[in-house]
Amino acid sequence: MAGRRGPGLLGRAITAFVVAASLSVVCVGEAHRSTPACARARGELTVDDLPAGSSVLDCRAVGRLITHDGAGVTVPEPGTTVSVDALTADGSARDFTLAVAADGTVSYGHGHEEGHGEARTEALTGSRRDAPAPCADGAYSTAGRKEYGTYEWFVGDGPLPGGLSRAEARRAFQDAVATITTSRNDCGYDDTVTAKARYLSTTGNEAGIDRAARCVRRDGLSVWDGGDLGTDAVATTCSWSRPVPGGPDELLEADVRFNTHDYAFTDHPSGGCTQAYDIRSVATHEAGHVFGLGHSGAGHENLTMFANSFACSTDARSLGKGDVLGLRSLY
Repeated sequence: MAGRRGPGLLGRAITAFVVAASLSVVCVGEAHRSTPACARARGELTVDDLPAGSSVLDCRAVGRLITHDGAGVTVPEPGTTVSVDALTADGSARDFTLAVAADGTVSYGHGHEEGHGEARTEALTGSRRDAPAPCADGAYSTAGRKEYGTYEWFVGDGPLPGGLSRAEARRAFQDAVATITTSRNDCGYDDTVTAKARYLSTTGNEAGIDRAARCVRRDGLSVWDGGDLGTDAVATTCSWSRPVPGGPDELLEADVRFNTHDYAFTDHPSGGCTQAYDIRSVATHEAGHVFGLGHSGAGHENLTMFANSFACSTDARSLGKGDVLGLRSLY
């Protein structure tokens, strides 16, 4: 009896080992095919720590800062996209968009025209003199989002660009926003844009943008204010949106901050102006981002949505052909 049981036990042991090994292979294969690995180190994350296809839930990344090529955003909750667009003194476009699907899956997109812009640092290579005139340049990009209703916004209660009072700043910002919503231009294009906006009041809340021009958590209020953005950004817009089936994302909130720490601003550029930025030109550019426009690239320096508004220039107060066409493609 004992001699007959020995081979049976050995056979069962071998069978169990084979089954276990097979299951191990299957599990490893399934793990390999699941969401990419993610780093859980403390501090800031990079796109390598939270690769496309990974899960913000598995990686416990919601609320953490992620950076790429000098741009940064705080990882939002599932079902939300966050974008940062910086206006710079040298015309380099520092844009970064992070989309988190409803199931927590991360995406970094494929460029502005397709709706989700990757981080870009596009150097200023041309000049305004060499670029087409604004009414002859039809270039534009869109950010894959729009305001479906009415953009309701506030002015912060802290220091504002150019030393303007809150009432003066509100009027300057309102004029800039109206340039976008009415597609104001000198090119002879009628206004067919249906975008709408309404100023509400001043607020003690601040724009959700930190001292390095990175997007922090949104608070439900769209705030325009001034502050420190580091030395590169003249102004920055942070936008949060959510997916809409068959259409651009729906804007949830868009905050705008002027870099009053490192740059001078004026509402009335004069012949004696040397380095101050025109508030309404900068504000019109930022309002373009609010309503879904991306940056126009090098070679399109005379459009409002080029990534530099140029010190002492008021040209960006009026839209060029590409700026208008971009808005028409969304509204």
